[in-house]
Amino acid sequence: MVACGGFLGWRKQILVSGSLRKQFQTGGRALDLLKHQETALGGRPGSAGQKEPWSESSAVAMRRLLASPGIHRGPACYDALSAKLAEKMDFRFVFMNGCGAAASRLALPDTGLISYGEMVAQGQHLTAAVSIPVIGDGETGYGSIPNVKRTVSGYIHSGFAGIVLEDQSSPNACGHTKGRKVISREDAVLRIKAAVDAREESLGDLVIVGRTDARQSVSLDEALWRVQDFASAGADVLFIDALANKSEMQSFCKVAPGVPKMVNILEGGGITPLTSAYMLEEIGFKLVCYPLTLIGVSIRAMQIALHEIKHGRIPLSVDLPTDDVLKDILGFNEYLEEEQRYMIQMPM
Repeated sequence: MVACGGFLGWRKQILVSGSLRKQFQTGGRALDLLKHQETALGGRPGSAGQKEPWSESSAVAMRRLLASPGIHRGPACYDALSAKLAEKMDFRFVFMNGCGAAASRLALPDTGLISYGEMVAQGQHLTAAVSIPVIGDGETGYGSIPNVKRTVSGYIHSGFAGIVLEDQSSPNACGHTKGRKVISREDAVLRIKAAVDAREESLGDLVIVGRTDARQSVSLDEALWRVQDFASAGADVLFIDALANKSEMQSFCKVAPGVPKMVNILEGGGITPLTSAYMLEEIGFKLVCYPLTLIGVSIRAMQIALHEIKHGRIPLSVDLPTDDVLKDILGFNEYLEEEQRYMIQMPM
């Protein structure tokens, strides 16, 4: 939670966030309500009617995005630098998935090996580096119901705008791999309910994405029943992983009208067919995630550069940013300006 304007400003964020959650759960127009709340609270930052400086939390910014027209694309970023690059390319939000975090932080596969503490630490680097919302992968909640609640609280305090919680049994892994198993529907719903309770108890906000992997491990019908129950339990966004075709996507988007739907696209050969964002919007999706794109191109680029160096060659300059571009991306110019601002001027 981003606290600004003292305790009253902090409470304003909670009031707006809580009201938006209720609008999503009832299928109302969250954006209209948010405008009403802004007027009541004295206007948006910089408006003539503003009574007290305040800034919205990342979760409120994410809810504002969900309430806006069109489909929204979010790359999965694995560290602070990849998130910063996405922000500079004008993406309005990003994900931090377990696959990218495990690969970049531990050089390990996405098989439940990365811990809650490691994900929180990685997330803190991402959320501190950017001003856009970051949705974090909460995996299975890292254990029992008390663990789920601790995970939600930890993600809120780490600055995440949202969390994806899934119904796989341990050890969990990418939903597009073989042998995935899910817990019972009742236990899966309890995870979502616990997450909602933890959010309320924290006095913060977090967009809860309810994900099921039941499509591949059980059936499409079971997956549809689960996301319907997730919506009833308070999930803000619904996600069925590894849908197999357009017809299944359409069936999913008819469930729980008014609750945003999410899909992910794996370019390297996932179960879900490669589909353009424009087609996904027509089907009814609000969010589309690209979980492997950035980690995949990063791995390939490093392999190519390492191959050239190993064989005594210098990587092609066309593939590398110039020194000036690199300094701009990493913030050297801002650093030097800040340093100059506080430099003591010696008398002549």
